[in-house]
Amino acid sequence: MSEEKFSYFVGLDVGTTAVRCVVGELAGDSSTPNIIGFASADNTGMRKGNVAHAEEVAQAVVTAISEAERMSGRDIKSATVNINGAHVQGINSKGVIAISSPDREISNDDRLRVEEAATIVQLPPNKSIIQVFAKNYRLDGQDNIKDPVGMHGVRLEVDTHILVASTPALKSLDQVLDKAEVHASHRTVTSLAAAEATINRKQKDSGVAVVDIGAATTNMVVIEDGEVEHIAVIPMGGTHITNDLAIGLKTDLDIAEMVKIKHAGLKPAKGEMSFVKNGETLRFDKEMMRIIVQARAEELLEYVDKELKKIHRSRKLPGGIVLTGGTAKLPGLVELTRDVLELPARVGSWSHIGKVVDGMDEQIFAPAVGLMLLDMLLGPSQSNHLQDAQPGIVQSFNLTLNKFLGRLRKG
Repeated sequence: MSEEKFSYFVGLDVGTTAVRCVVGELAGDSSTPNIIGFASADNTGMRKGNVAHAEEVAQAVVTAISEAERMSGRDIKSATVNINGAHVQGINSKGVIAISSPDREISNDDRLRVEEAATIVQLPPNKSIIQVFAKNYRLDGQDNIKDPVGMHGVRLEVDTHILVASTPALKSLDQVLDKAEVHASHRTVTSLAAAEATINRKQKDSGVAVVDIGAATTNMVVIEDGEVEHIAVIPMGGTHITNDLAIGLKTDLDIAEMVKIKHAGLKPAKGEMSFVKNGETLRFDKEMMRIIVQARAEELLEYVDKELKKIHRSRKLPGGIVLTGGTAKLPGLVELTRDVLELPARVGSWSHIGKVVDGMDEQIFAPAVGLMLLDMLLGPSQSNHLQDAQPGIVQSFNLTLNKFLGRLRKG
């Protein structure tokens, strides 16, 4: 692969209703790429974040990549791709090794060995490890060590958070990428990509949850002390609000979607809204719309709070909640999030990243932009299937993760 390829980077967000592609390029001595191309293509082949019709998803991927190539003038053969669906989950694991070197000094190889030891866990045969995040290390009983390399001791331990996903779902996505003739440089979850694009150093250190509300799923990640603490996928998203409006307002789905995007909100309202559709005047009560939308939004936020309670972080994240995804633009959602979760909340922004091109929706494209940034940070492609990989490949992949975690620590 030519050196030129590494001057531009590609993020591919394969979502339930759309595939989005973002191309970034480093200019001069800049450490942050400028966005030089982007595209979005409707996707009708996914169901709840999973591939249902490979041909249709592949066509959406081809369409998005072709448009991004046309805009950026770059040839796209590989990209960092997201993994989605309720089958994605994060589990905690520990690794322990003995330090055998004569001087008992911890080397980088020792650190990689203990991280690899943490991946030796009992998983169902239909689950695969995607990523391993080292949270903190212990050396001879000393806790909360962020980097043990150079220290001296006998027993090294590590606490990790391991991201696992359904093997059949991964193979289905691989099939889609093969049909589209694009290679997955790396894989990660949507929320982690959105976090890379939208949160700042203070939030990473103090504790923050990034909640990306997609069409059929909501991805969330909790980061504290610069480390990934928890990852979850909630099987609920913006499409559920559309369905609720269709039922509650007794109208067609396309009308309900239009009402959600243009007129729905969570702030008290009186009177009716009306518009003409195919020569027919439609009228809907504004307060009824608010009640319908709020019921579903509150349910979603309660699921978010359940995930926070699992790690004892409910109402305990000073960095608050950062919302991304198209539904994040719903009027009043930030205020409702503050009330329900009793935490600071804001809509995520990546305005600090330069754009050579205009017209990108910041909330909708946040995951794709984050995937593009990770394509740069994680470097050349490595195997992501840790349980099938040779030890050297596992170590190399963990090294790329350490680069990413280092980026999270430094901001």
